Amino acid sequence: MNRVKHKIVIITGGGSGIGESTAKLMAREGATIAIVDIDEEGGSRVAGEINRTGGKAGFYHLDVSIEKDVEKVFTEIYKKYNKLDVLVNCAGIVGSDAPPHEITNEQWDTVMNTNLKGPFFCTKYAVPYLKKSGGGSVVNVSSIMGILAGPTMVYNTSKSGLRHMTKNDAYIYAKDNIRFNSVHPGYIITPLFKKLAAEKDSFEESVTRESQMIPMGRMGMPDDIANGILYLASDESSYVTGSELIIDGGCMIV
Repeated sequence: MNRVKHKIVIITGGGSGIGESTAKLMAREGATIAIVDIDEEGGSRVAGEINRTGGKAGFYHLDVSIEKDVEKVFTEIYKKYNKLDVLVNCAGIVGSDAPPHEITNEQWDTVMNTNLKGPFFCTKYAVPYLKKSGGGSVVNVSSIMGILAGPTMVYNTSKSGLRHMTKNDAYIYAKDNIRFNSVHPGYIITPLFKKLAAEKDSFEESVTRESQMIPMGRMGMPDDIANGILYLASDESSYVTGSELIIDGGCMIV
């Protein structure tokens, strides 16, 4: 308990999936959570559930791809708490799985604006507040597909870019005591996975199919990733920066 006690944490995409699990876990460990999400219903629900169970959380509606809105919301959060310790860039979308020669400019921009430009904007406006707070931690949620190849070319490229941006930021801001690390989930059962599974066959068939490719024989749960994010956000990882934490049930070893 209390692994992130008294820390002020911004979590993008905190209204569902990995972001939701991370918000609830960090709140149980003593942090005050600012949930930012384009999903107003989900974000409000998560904040309410945290507060009703004795934690501290607030919700802020935000599309991370719009720079002026990121600046406004982050300023509002900092003014409220006069402190910022952790940023978790978790908001992301999958986009089209069409081959590159069929991808439109709009499809490319939609994914890149959320998955890569979004974390860039959030980092841009979080860093000055992290500096004022004496340092902190930024955790970027990438994917094993940011390292591997696969059919979702635009998504994979965005997550690869996020992986490399993390390392560059770690180098640039080490002198300011701001750590940057990336987390690379494998196949995780999230609301987004359930939605995509329903479009193809069935949830059960999709889980069975994906699990057969995983050495540990099962898909991961959002809490599996949240635990890794918590470690990187906490002072337990005070000497860890520029690293990538792969949480995938062994997918990367085969």
